[in-house]
Amino acid sequence: MGRNHAVRITVQKRLFHQDLIEAYADHPESWTPCPEFAEGDVFVVGPDAPWDKPEGFCGWAWADMQKMVWSMSRGGPQRFVTCCTDGYRPVVFLLERID
Repeated sequence: MGRNHAVRITVQKRLFHQDLIEAYADHPESWTPCPEFAEGDVFVVGPDAPWDKPEGFCGWAWADMQKMVWSMSRGGPQRFVTCCTDGYRPVVFLLERID
């Protein structure tokens, strides 16, 4: 069995789909871009705990990416771009395996 790797998660973009919010969301005037993250935020998942959500990380976004983080920590791809499944205000993340 090979050694495990840490994985760095960097927030790349916070998108905001005003047109979709106005068309489908309740109370569209109260929506804002995702308040959980800022572009450039960095989180690191340790090599021995790839299932542990980083402190301060959104639980919904973590649920969307934790399988890929686990795979990368076990030697999967070097880099991967993913996003959370919030269709109104998705956040895009760069995942990087730290060798």
